[in-house]
Amino acid sequence: MSAMSPAFRMASLMVAAGLAACAAVGPDYRQPPEALASQPGAARPFAEAPAHAAPLPAHWWRLYRDPLLDQLVAQALAHNTDLRQAVANLERERAIEAEVAGARRPTIGVNGGPSFGHASGLSMLQKGYEPPDRFNYSAGASLSYQVDLFGQIRRSIEAAGASTEAAAAALDLVRVNVAAGTARAYAQACSTGLRLQIAQKSVALQQDALDATERLQRAGRAGAIDASRARAQLEQLNAALPPLQAERQGALYRLATLTGALPQDFPREVAGCAVPPRVAGTLPVGDGAALLRRRPDIRQAERSLAAATARIGVATADLYPKVTLGLSASSAGPASDFGRKDTVGWSMGPLISWTLPNTGIAQARIAQAEAGTRAALAKFDGTVLTALRETETALGTYARELDRRAALQASRDQSAKVAAQARQLYQSGRTAYLDALDAERSLAASDAALAASEAQLADDQVVLFMALGGGWEPDDTAAVAAPASGPATTIR
Repeated sequence: MSAMSPAFRMASLMVAAGLAACAAVGPDYRQPPEALASQPGAARPFAEAPAHAAPLPAHWWRLYRDPLLDQLVAQALAHNTDLRQAVANLERERAIEAEVAGARRPTIGVNGGPSFGHASGLSMLQKGYEPPDRFNYSAGASLSYQVDLFGQIRRSIEAAGASTEAAAAALDLVRVNVAAGTARAYAQACSTGLRLQIAQKSVALQQDALDATERLQRAGRAGAIDASRARAQLEQLNAALPPLQAERQGALYRLATLTGALPQDFPREVAGCAVPPRVAGTLPVGDGAALLRRRPDIRQAERSLAAATARIGVATADLYPKVTLGLSASSAGPASDFGRKDTVGWSMGPLISWTLPNTGIAQARIAQAEAGTRAALAKFDGTVLTALRETETALGTYARELDRRAALQASRDQSAKVAAQARQLYQSGRTAYLDALDAERSLAASDAALAASEAQLADDQVVLFMALGGGWEPDDTAAVAAPASGPATTIR
């Protein structure tokens, strides 16, 4: 049996070294058991909602059954500038991940070029000799492969992949904010339109009261102070109109920019809206477990923690040697000798690099990575706490506003009864016109208070949906209705 050639033995060594590239230093990532998201308490039903709450549908804005709102949200999700920026950030992270993954593949290099001329005679140890001019060439090729003996490349790819997933979660978070911001601006425009109508009605009623007072003054049945008081009340009501007009205009401008349009190109059909959107029927909220799975900012923080954990392995690998396998071949000489065996040379072997004995820099980088992981865990926990707090606060605020609206509705109903009775008394001649007008103004004031509560409820609903974190999921028209099976508890 013939002995193995040196080249074969070297190739075998390189293959064996490549097969050994399976270990990875540093911790393998798992969601820490001490993380708040891992605690059973974080997945409990919300304190402000009954147990077994109905799940939140993916596209919650469709619960409003408002085609115009659906259209505006679709436009915003297609053209919003913040979304375009988030998409570009995700594409950049994917490109970085592809760059990092490229370290797993061999690197091939080639070089070559012709030349014309001659060497100096002195370099050939022949004084006074001038060699003849001739064409020369040189060419070479090399192949190198870094053996990932201690998993530095693997950990780098893990970190880059987790960073890409964090960027994807950040994109989903922008989707949530854009959808909620669009619905909120739409609700504000419509709510302010209603409040503006009621305020204008109050102005008209006060104008009637002023006209009646001035008639009584001319007839000697009212004093100048009564007319002045009525005129002052009219001016106060007029002063309430400009802020409402500015608020509605601001909502329209915000709606335009959210959908990627210029402020002055706001949707004209919304300018005349005076009916605040309200969810038809019940309001599903889900529970803590669903919230932790759904909120993109929680997912972003968790993926950032995974990336930070992988970077510990990247830093730890610097304590160990790096092995690069190389193969190179070259050919050089006169152009007339191209292809001859004696112009060709080649080499193959490993390159081992190791920084010893000073490992202080590597140890410092490991400490940095470990501190970064602790910071990422703290941010992960903080994000979970913030999500739960925002949701509980939104639920509580919405529930209290429902109670307030119910009281205002009862007050408005009583004011309506008083106004109706006053009209009947005036028509039968049993009360003065100003008394009947006062009842109408009281009713208008009740309408204004109720409209303000309706506006707050519409805003609170959107804030709650935003806190719940829905709206980033893939489009699915079947997701507009909550499942009917099982006990579904909702906030009304």
